[in-house]
Amino acid sequence: MEIIQVALSMFIENGYSATTFKMIADKLDTSSGHVAFYFPSKDALLAVLVEMLCDFQWKIMKKEANDGVSTLLAVCLELMTMAAACEEDEIAKDFLVSSYRSDICLAIIQKNDCSRAKEVFAEYCPDWTDEQFKQAESLVSGIEYTTLNAVDESVCLEARIAGALNTIMMIYNVPEEIRKKKIEKVIALDYRSLSKRIFKEFKEYIEKVTEQNLKKAVEKKKK
Repeated sequence: MEIIQVALSMFIENGYSATTFKMIADKLDTSSGHVAFYFPSKDALLAVLVEMLCDFQWKIMKKEANDGVSTLLAVCLELMTMAAACEEDEIAKDFLVSSYRSDICLAIIQKNDCSRAKEVFAEYCPDWTDEQFKQAESLVSGIEYTTLNAVDESVCLEARIAGALNTIMMIYNVPEEIRKKKIEKVIALDYRSLSKRIFKEFKEYIEKVTEQNLKKAVEKKKK
């Protein structure tokens, strides 16, 4: 738990790519081999952060639903805030893009998003099997990665998001009129400010959860 706490803190503050096993080990006053004993790769540590992100996103979606925001709009807002974060914050982009490049992390993302898709798009895909949702998520995760890891700066964020959301909703059979309404609502928001707030809340969530888990581990060890 100490390794997790230190590693995640460094990923968020310094960037995932810029953080090495040695840096984590030095911070803990131990060896890289000791860190590797618990986590065989840096991706394994990143996977912990990705699982926290997935949990955080579920909580945000449920809260928005309770506040009257549809789950479909919540999912659209999520991609918009992640894309905006990637454009505004290099550390956020490094973390999110690295997550989609990692086989371990991508598997977690796809499993999480597949579960949510069954809930969010159920009314548009009433006869879909689990396999169909898995196949759809494989396409969706590719679209998300391309949207977050933009290389053509001539295409503005609004255009990238509108295109990505339209394609994703088409995959799940969302009618054109509904697609247009959701995209218009998302684009009209102050998504840059929203993105900064969400990313700040995510960092606070990580600190809170890792601290709670560390305290539980210490108490368990004492027993």
